[in-house]
Amino acid sequence: MSLSALSVPERARIRIDPPFVDRAKLEADLHNAIVGEVRFDSATRGLYSTDASNYRQVPIGVVIPLGIADVERTVRIAREHGAPVLSRGGGTSLAGQCCNAAVVMDHSRYFNHVLELDPERRLARVEPGCVLDALRNAAEEHHLTFGPDPATHSHNTLGGMVGNNSCGVHSVSAGKTVDNIEALEVLTYDGLRLRVGATSDAELAAIIAAGGRQGEIYRAMRELRDRYADLIRARYPKIPRRVSGYNLDWLLPENGFHVARALVGSESTLVTILEITARLVESPPGRALVVLGYGDIAEAGDHVMDVLAQKPIALEGIDDLLIDDMKKQGIHPEDVALMPDGRGWLVAEFGGQTDAEAAERARAAMDALQRSAGVVSAKVVTDRTQQHQIWIVRESGLGGSARVPGQLDTYPGWEDSAVPPDKVGPYLRDLRRLMDAHGYIDCSLYGHLGDGCVHVSISFDLKTVAGIANYRSFLDEASDAALKYGGSLSGEHGDGQARADLLPKMFGPELVEAFREFKAIWDPEWKMNPGKIVDAYHVDQNLRIGPKYDPPNTPTHFDFGADTSFAMATTRCFGVGECRRIEGGTMCPSYRVTREEQHSTRGRARLLFEMLEGDPVTGGWRDEGVHEALDLCLACKGCKGDCPLHVDMASYKAEFLSHYYAGRLRPPSAYAMGLIYWWARAASHAPRLVNALGSAPVLSGLAKRVAGVAPQRRLPRFAERPFTRSFNNYFHADTARSAVRVLESLGFEVEIPSRPLCCGRPLYDFGMLGLARRVLRQTLDTLKPWIEAGVPIVGLEPSCLTVFRDELGMLFPHDEDAKRLSAQAVLLSELIDREAADRPLPQVRRKAIVHGHCHHKSVLGMEPERRVLDRLGLDHEILDSGCCGMAGSFGFERQHYDVSIAVGELVLLPAVREAAADTILIADGFSCREQIAQSGGRTAMHLADVIAMGLDSPGT
Repeated sequence: MSLSALSVPERARIRIDPPFVDRAKLEADLHNAIVGEVRFDSATRGLYSTDASNYRQVPIGVVIPLGIADVERTVRIAREHGAPVLSRGGGTSLAGQCCNAAVVMDHSRYFNHVLELDPERRLARVEPGCVLDALRNAAEEHHLTFGPDPATHSHNTLGGMVGNNSCGVHSVSAGKTVDNIEALEVLTYDGLRLRVGATSDAELAAIIAAGGRQGEIYRAMRELRDRYADLIRARYPKIPRRVSGYNLDWLLPENGFHVARALVGSESTLVTILEITARLVESPPGRALVVLGYGDIAEAGDHVMDVLAQKPIALEGIDDLLIDDMKKQGIHPEDVALMPDGRGWLVAEFGGQTDAEAAERARAAMDALQRSAGVVSAKVVTDRTQQHQIWIVRESGLGGSARVPGQLDTYPGWEDSAVPPDKVGPYLRDLRRLMDAHGYIDCSLYGHLGDGCVHVSISFDLKTVAGIANYRSFLDEASDAALKYGGSLSGEHGDGQARADLLPKMFGPELVEAFREFKAIWDPEWKMNPGKIVDAYHVDQNLRIGPKYDPPNTPTHFDFGADTSFAMATTRCFGVGECRRIEGGTMCPSYRVTREEQHSTRGRARLLFEMLEGDPVTGGWRDEGVHEALDLCLACKGCKGDCPLHVDMASYKAEFLSHYYAGRLRPPSAYAMGLIYWWARAASHAPRLVNALGSAPVLSGLAKRVAGVAPQRRLPRFAERPFTRSFNNYFHADTARSAVRVLESLGFEVEIPSRPLCCGRPLYDFGMLGLARRVLRQTLDTLKPWIEAGVPIVGLEPSCLTVFRDELGMLFPHDEDAKRLSAQAVLLSELIDREAADRPLPQVRRKAIVHGHCHHKSVLGMEPERRVLDRLGLDHEILDSGCCGMAGSFGFERQHYDVSIAVGELVLLPAVREAAADTILIADGFSCREQIAQSGGRTAMHLADVIAMGLDSPGT
């Protein structure tokens, strides 16, 4: 059966067409009933209009429930208005199942707790919005874990995993989500709340005999099972990763009529999940990896069964194209370097009660496998840091292959098909031939090969009619290829809209009718996430970027390089959701303290995309909803470093603000702090007087009110003897003097520009890009002699130096001096590491805690700093502290003070308070040192001051 021959029955088309709903009345009724949040504004509707898929559907509105009572009220009121409903977790679905013209309930902000953890029975009860890693971290205290662990484990939710039947790296030992669910508490659209799980024959008979709505549901399911049992046994693939279709096989007698597991993978099309009882499995304390290199990924696939025979707890595959894609983008270069020779790899993990036991198993496996033909290279990895780095390479697959410089963008759509593990090699060859035949080249292949699940993002052309026809033709042939081997359309991500059209090919029309009946049993009104799985929208409907995509081409201050335009830049985010992590890395500080989608990098990128779409976000460059979302962006650039797609929200924010304020006044803080370079120059003529006035209670209070500064903040003191006339030196001139001493002690000749210079960094925070460009032009002109001579330009402030390495090229993309300055600008630590690697440094034998500036970590990299600190003899720890929360002017502004403190309290400020009095605190960023001083009560030092201290008192 060809894809073009499929059609949606007319009765189904009526069911999934968006209903007429009185949105205003529905919103009012929800507001009157809900304790949590009800958001029907245009910005929020745009925010939730898509997931990580190719699809876009604007919701009726969004409810953020506080708990079960709010969910029940939401569903009841939606039913009264005839409005469909959809539950949402992390919003990382890849098949379109997480967007719909419905009332969307986002469970992730409040409805997200671990309710109970029973290590004796190895069970956990959680709310649906609970992030997977929150459960795993709690379980690990008992050497237990929830087995399925997708690459999004740091930010996906258990409710979403149940909805999609997620799997992950360790499914070869732990199974799919469906295999790890013991019970569910669910709510039907018509208001029935019940707890479901395995059901004995006696229990089933008793439930049916009791009658009522529950008895009716169970009787209908039993009749459905009895009618289709033989067909289910015959047509359901007996493979580890059959995720497509409803789990009707769990209703079979041999599977215990397990209603909870039958509902897993139903993508919110049947019920709303209220509570999950999950099975926990042993988490081996010891771990070791075997990495095997082969001639290509298909050869690696040929050897999957050999490796499985060694009983690994995980078995993944990676091809050379993914590694090449990551190298082109500079993604985790130190991690990629760990891969041994080959053009296709299998990564097998072995567990044990100790690392030594796991390593012994890994070495034994490697010895056995090396005797197999086709193995190009092999290595055992026992170091935990290196293991983590290799897993990062594998987890970067989706983002690392999505937008590669010089290549076509890739998209999901056929990204998780599955076949029997012993057929992986042949299937990979068939799939590669098919992609080549359809013109889809340079598409990397990787995935959970131990379970036969293959991931690939493909360069589909979804913008033209001809491209979409080719896409549909490819899906026809690719599905034939997978089904030929007894495979599944989906091995992890579900059907949603992306694969639902193909279900008749996999299951046959009779079982698709069984799916339709199963949905009708639970959702007779057809209001639960309609148009997904059953009687679904076609694969080419509701495309986010389709043939009608035509955003306005607005002139911009920044040149967006490979993205070619601001509009293309807003499509860089693919919805992976790494910015929704709650710990680790720099991105995204505002999300971590608010848990608000609009205050994540992904949320902001989506709103900028919706701004250009013009519906439902209609305010253009002056839209208040977009401005509100960007207002809490700290411009930390964490996303540019941590996001696998390198979304640069700091630059997008600056560009937006330049248009938002065009032709009108900015707030007072913009002029007080955005123009700080000029105020500092003025203050340098009488710094003592200005400091006295700034610390006088009445006058400082008045000044802070006028300037928009938070009353809790102290105004920074100006240096009484400025070093030069550049920004940072008006405040910490002694640090500049220390830097000169250090450089001269290492044999460098230091030259200081004779005229005032500024990078313009404070101007970007307020969108003053025209003025920033003029300031940079002056800087380029002043530094021209050194630029032309190839002299290193040393910066002490990471945020200033980042301008030269980043924004400078965006404002002067064709200026050769700008390109040279970008290459020659270095931090103090970079210069010492690069040009003075063989020169001795003074020893500072003290303990130190190091906080890296956000721009330092995300754009410049901390490795040179780490090596210099090692050479100093410091016993140091570089905190995984994210952003300090001050972020230039952000933390000084009255309206941002609470967020600024909350960000600092995530990691940095508690670490400062816990540090011993004789521990050195090192922070190169001016605003970082201010946050530590004002909110932590300690004085932090710049690296230059630490080295100078060693010069004064060797061995201090």
